[in-house]
Amino acid sequence: MVLTNPVRRVAVIGAGSSGLAANRYLLAERYFEKIDVYEQQSSVGGVWNYTPRSLKVGMSTTVPHLNPHEPVQEPIWTNQPEGTSELNFVSPLYAEPETNIPKDLMRYSDQPFPEEAQLFPKHHTTSSNLIQQVKDVKLKNPELSTCDLTTRNLHTGTETTSMYDAVVVASGHFAVPYIPEISGIEAWDRPYPKAISHSKFYDSAEEFRSKKVIVVGSSASGLDIGAQINQSSKGKVIVSQKSESYLAALVPSDKIIHSEIVSFLTPSEYDRAVQFADGHIEKEVDAIVFCTGYFYSFPFLESIKPSFITHGWRTMNVYQQLIFIDHPTLAFPMLSQRVIPFPMAENQASVFSRVWSGRIHLPEHRVMREAEAREISQKGEGKAFHVLPFPMDADYLNHLYNWAATAEARPGLINDGKGKLGTCWGDREHWMQALFPDIRWAFVQKEDQRSEIKTLTALGFDFGSWKKEQEEQW
Repeated sequence: MVLTNPVRRVAVIGAGSSGLAANRYLLAERYFEKIDVYEQQSSVGGVWNYTPRSLKVGMSTTVPHLNPHEPVQEPIWTNQPEGTSELNFVSPLYAEPETNIPKDLMRYSDQPFPEEAQLFPKHHTTSSNLIQQVKDVKLKNPELSTCDLTTRNLHTGTETTSMYDAVVVASGHFAVPYIPEISGIEAWDRPYPKAISHSKFYDSAEEFRSKKVIVVGSSASGLDIGAQINQSSKGKVIVSQKSESYLAALVPSDKIIHSEIVSFLTPSEYDRAVQFADGHIEKEVDAIVFCTGYFYSFPFLESIKPSFITHGWRTMNVYQQLIFIDHPTLAFPMLSQRVIPFPMAENQASVFSRVWSGRIHLPEHRVMREAEAREISQKGEGKAFHVLPFPMDADYLNHLYNWAATAEARPGLINDGKGKLGTCWGDREHWMQALFPDIRWAFVQKEDQRSEIKTLTALGFDFGSWKKEQEEQW
């Protein structure tokens, strides 16, 4: 498929890891006349921007929370000592997180982490300052797939509309929390307000000191938050999970594991009690933290049809987890989950920047629609659609790299006209990703010594030795 309209003006919505990668690869094409990056926060970094604890205290969401169609988020303004005002948006980043990915995998292809950074970097190591919030994106000309993008300056309130030939939707998917509908949960929430919360509003374990706590979910955030709370809670943290976590090796034995919560028991008959699928009833529960993920939500795209969002569990009508099929001048980087974000964002950007500069041609509309249908038949319409567990993540990452490498050469670009390329995983990266749960567990066991661990070999993981053993077996 050849794009109907030459792409010269591009908007990037969001200056997190995927938005920054998009900007770099669009610039590297040396083709586009205008590239504007829009970011509503006061600094780049996206989800890595920390929301101060004082702004999160007492914050929560409706219980249950089942609606992905929320309006554009409003900022929280705070007064500064010098008399100015600073804006904040609630981020799921909490006070003392570490990345759950080794720095050797987490890095951009041409921007490694500092050697002195610990193996699993702290958040401050990884963190277009327009402070413009995108309010609405409308198709200006459906035939040409051009868009009118309306922004609001959050300091002045002034709204501006500009036309673009293509838009990168790099706004992330950690804004609208999901709290499931469980029997009795609404009636339970009324007499115990704020007892039920979501990981989006978690900041530190201090607010759970000497409380009996249930953490629902055992993905990366659930494990990390549960481990922190376990250090100060009343008794062992209780973990509720539907199935064994893919990070099962990281679940310490000092937690109590139960199956999913099936009922919040009537407050008039029980004292803050819930029942699990295994039949166990836990009473006198002080707090329940749902680490149950987020909906996909794009409130500024509601007017564009066909819809991007229905139930919120996946983004609809996308080819290769990236390109909007009906209007290929809309790209959605980093929809995929269980992937390594920085290199994935790079490789996706290397593809759509080449598509829009005319160096790669997409297949016909029918072929893209059939490809999406095959993915649906394999993984379903729900949460699993965007989940790429290893080795699917590695295969997809390398597929994107190879796809970008097929682009027509153009004089003036680096790599003999091939342009900027991202990351291609070899044996070492596959080895690291396959061993990730074991590596992370070994790192966690170092406790206060973690800051001294800079390399994999310091943890006892040596790729050279592993490679030699593999060769000897053959």
